[in-house]
Amino acid sequence: MATKPPKADIDESAVHVTGRKKVAVGVPAVLHALKISNDQMGVKRSVETLLRVNQKDGFDCPGCAWPEEEKRHIAEFCENGAKAVAEEATVRRVTPEFFAEHSIDELRGHDDWWLGQQGRLTQPMMLDGADADGGARHYRPISWDAALKQIATALRELDDPDEAIFYTSGRTSNEAAFLYQLLVRGLGTNNLPDCSNMCHESSGSALVETLGIGKGTVSIEDIHNADLLIVAGQNPGTNHPRMLSALEKAKRNGATIVAVNPLPEAGLMRFENPQTPRGVAFGGTKLADEFVQIRLGGDQALFQAIGKHLLEVDDREGGVLDRDFIDEYTTGFGSYAAAVAAVPWRELVAATGVPEKALRRVAERVRTSKSTIVCWAMGLTQHKHSVATLRDVVNVLLLQGNIGRPGAGVCPVRGHSNVQGDRTMGIYEKPAEHFLQWLDDEFAFHAPRKHGYDTVEAIRAMRDGKARVFMAMGGNFVSATPDTTVVEAALGNVDLTVQVSTKLNRSHVVTGRRAIILPTLGRTDRDVRGGGEQRVTVEDSMSAVHASRGRLVPPSEDMLSEVAIVARLCAMVFEGRDNVPRADWSALEHDYTGIRDHISRVVPGFDDFEAKIAKGRTLYLPNAPRDDRHFATDSGRAVFTANPLEYPFIPDGRLLLQTLRSHDQYNTTIYGKDDRYRGIHGGRRVILVNAKDIQKLGFVEGDIVDLVSEWRDGVERRAEEFRIVAYSTPRGNAAAYYPETNVLVPLDSTADVSGTPTSKSVIVRLERRAA
Repeated sequence: MATKPPKADIDESAVHVTGRKKVAVGVPAVLHALKISNDQMGVKRSVETLLRVNQKDGFDCPGCAWPEEEKRHIAEFCENGAKAVAEEATVRRVTPEFFAEHSIDELRGHDDWWLGQQGRLTQPMMLDGADADGGARHYRPISWDAALKQIATALRELDDPDEAIFYTSGRTSNEAAFLYQLLVRGLGTNNLPDCSNMCHESSGSALVETLGIGKGTVSIEDIHNADLLIVAGQNPGTNHPRMLSALEKAKRNGATIVAVNPLPEAGLMRFENPQTPRGVAFGGTKLADEFVQIRLGGDQALFQAIGKHLLEVDDREGGVLDRDFIDEYTTGFGSYAAAVAAVPWRELVAATGVPEKALRRVAERVRTSKSTIVCWAMGLTQHKHSVATLRDVVNVLLLQGNIGRPGAGVCPVRGHSNVQGDRTMGIYEKPAEHFLQWLDDEFAFHAPRKHGYDTVEAIRAMRDGKARVFMAMGGNFVSATPDTTVVEAALGNVDLTVQVSTKLNRSHVVTGRRAIILPTLGRTDRDVRGGGEQRVTVEDSMSAVHASRGRLVPPSEDMLSEVAIVARLCAMVFEGRDNVPRADWSALEHDYTGIRDHISRVVPGFDDFEAKIAKGRTLYLPNAPRDDRHFATDSGRAVFTANPLEYPFIPDGRLLLQTLRSHDQYNTTIYGKDDRYRGIHGGRRVILVNAKDIQKLGFVEGDIVDLVSEWRDGVERRAEEFRIVAYSTPRGNAAAYYPETNVLVPLDSTADVSGTPTSKSVIVRLERRAA
């Protein structure tokens, strides 16, 4: 029997600390996943739902974007995937009666965990500008037709299309994303910020410049067959647990794995696969052959050290570099080699915090590897110099020809399950001219060419009164973005905020002057339109596209899918207007094959789309660097780059903070109060600090402090009441969970080139709480 939602928020006074784990998954993970599933869904519903996750005739997990293999296990999900499914398939419901009971002011006083635990939204809701009697404001129910007309009217009455901002979460399907960007461009703007702006935008910026494609260049088979895997700035045990099975297979095939991270993460130490006898009863598999405990922001120095070592050994002995590949397929080698040669080893040691001997040992593993893959996530992408760091990752791989051959390449590991597909479908504020021209040809209109706002620019626009409507297709914008105080004030400046959501979150309670909530179908829900069941598609981290079809009865009878919501808005917004996309919106709402037909003529690689995803088949998108070593750069070659070495400077008496997830969390969705692998239980407001730093700063473990970030604008940003926990992290570095610490990340502190918030390099001081 599923349990009722909680009545209180997380009690931070109950937090306690145990020793961190040195092994991931195993039987405890299975039991924890089953407990949460039972709490949310009940036993029968849990079994029926979980057995359809990631199956060819089932639905795609709403969690991470790690790919499935062709041959699927009967239980093709991980612990956190099961939690994500349970959250969506919960039998708890948020009805109009809930909103009548709780005012908007009361709801703002609850944390993200409590809000999310209340259950699925069931009916469109409207929050008016003021209460007619001057009392507390409450959301009130509104019909679908009235809600959509209000949104369409607000969009049609804008003085300038750029006064509207359209955010997108990475869980949106390809079909919904394609229609959404068509709605936005038909309105006349490219204001399409998305979650990519805050995570892998740095990856895309670096890879487009150097390889001509903003995606990874490896397949799941490449992971299995790599000789060396470097996993940097990533915690797969929590964030992408199914990746552990792929790493285990690679180990069985003889791979060496190097883990690079400021924190020791259990998922890269030892993996107990609960689907194998060895994982359950015989101690599992040791994954990392070497753990490089690097200082925050020191990854660029690590890859420059690897490159420097390879060049030095090649100068002495020869035979290290793939000269044929360099000569035929690359440009810029001479400038890169000269730049790296000029960096002294002592500076590389200072930047990484790793002795030269250890740096050379890692570089030797690269030198002797027959095929190398570098995997990374947010630990590399959320620094000021992230794009330069990733250019240097590419440089190292180019030296030995590790692009475009089996078992080798770049592997940015995406978070949301279709964040890569959204970008493929055109969710991007800076679209390429050829994509816009293809849209023009297909839909007989002229799409806007002026670049739109990314996420940070969108916040600035709302802050400065330049935006009147904000619409979010999924996600939790308030809790996902930096500088929380600024974001909340910015949204308050907007005339209308619209949230298309499955569940309640903080973005529903921090609103514009008016607000509308549109509940929508999730991945697990049956989607019946036009008399037949519809399916959608998603793209994983490795450019593979497959269908997803839910089977559960939706939370309410008249609930619309994201596709249906956007199609109806297109019809309303475009009616009677010139220069808008021409399509049969009603037909597209009721039969998604029509959308895929349009996609097949607009987006390269999707020809014969419908046939290629039929009967559980997978469509593998072309990847020019991987497939034939073709590089769509200005030179037509892969590009070596010369990047000045950068790394953070930490003032005396201060710490460099990284924000991160707990194990009971997926992005801004909080599943529970624990971080089992790191030994944190019963709370989230903790800061992990090296024991020597705790002593040096005049504190003891367990002290309650405020975290105050310091940046060049002189604004004091404060996160209150955090408990100090001694932890194995490099001197001068610290870690704490988001979204609680997003308030500390300055809005204008962003990565060069990509504009990604620098959430992994925040200078903070600790202030003792007054007694």
